[in-house]
Amino acid sequence: MSDETTTGSGQHVEKVGGFDIRNFIGLLIGIFGLILTVWGIFFFNDYEAAKTGGMNANLWTGLAMIAVGLVFFIWAKLEPIRIVVSDNETGAESPKDIAPLDDDK
Repeated sequence: MSDETTTGSGQHVEKVGGFDIRNFIGLLIGIFGLILTVWGIFFFNDYEAAKTGGMNANLWTGLAMIAVGLVFFIWAKLEPIRIVVSDNETGAESPKDIAPLDDDK
């Protein structure tokens, strides 16, 4: 499947997934989840168990955060942001003009 689709009249649709905010959100949530998971595996002791009623809260929260981070990455991959790119007139400052893709049409 191609990343570009022609819409006619010098316009085409491009995916802009590299700078999708969902990738950054997924990365940050995943990093924090990894830290909590490691903390829950290696630093869970009786004192921590007494505070949480025996449950390893850091481990389970970290695993949940890793899962949510993966969901953000999958979401960004399955539903990428698409924009309409058209060539500008001769003499324009920028060689291309971009606009959001209107999916309602």
